Amino acid sequence: MNTSPDRPLSECRVVLVGTGGVGAPCAIALAEAGIGELLLVDEDRVEIENLHRQLLFGEEDVGASKPEAARRSLERRRADLRVQTFRGRALPSTVRALIRGAHAVVDATDNFPSRFLLADACHLERVAVVHAAAIRWTGTALCAAPEGASCYRCLFEDLPGAAPDCATAGIVGPVCGVVGGIAAEMALLAAQGNDEFHGRIATYDGRRDEHRLIAVPARRSCPLCGNEPTIVDLVETRYIGAACAA
Repeated sequence: MNTSPDRPLSECRVVLVGTGGVGAPCAIALAEAGIGELLLVDEDRVEIENLHRQLLFGEEDVGASKPEAARRSLERRRADLRVQTFRGRALPSTVRALIRGAHAVVDATDNFPSRFLLADACHLERVAVVHAAAIRWTGTALCAAPEGASCYRCLFEDLPGAAPDCATAGIVGPVCGVVGGIAAEMALLAAQGNDEFHGRIATYDGRRDEHRLIAVPARRSCPLCGNEPTIVDLVETRYIGAACAA
């Protein structure tokens, strides 16, 4: 285990896909920690009903492009932070170019097709990725290594059927903040070359204020990182389901 980070934070580049409830506090934590460069990927606009959990934005941002509004907010916090934006979805045709050269990726999207797409793309590009999610009172963050540890498909082999999202199931705003902070911590360490969280999932129960960190065993039969992987490229039909959106 590498517990001595080799790369200064000021030289680290992180790609954050999704600037919503989890992505917004994650972006703040990354910026305040001293990350050098941040690429924000999102296709949505700021909506007033989401402001209670999307901490980057205020009423003056309603209707604005999320990545652009997030960039302005982050630059007010840290003038020396290099922020790039991409307004659009992470798609099979674009995602590898977006994450190429990053030291870590944070997946703060809100649907399974996007999560599996990012898992596959990051593994193929050999970039560590943190998958972060929150719903109701619970949240999770899984750090997947580019190699040598379990990946997202070791835990969830393939896209599930219909699943509730925060729009239908509800979400508690402070839970997003906690999960966003955990995801930022994982991404910061991964970007510096520290493998402490690789192959581990952190869970948070907001009702009980309980944290757990669990090792996810690698599956030898995993189609992405197993002994005989079958996922070697990004085929669009593999991610058909809910629209892949940031």
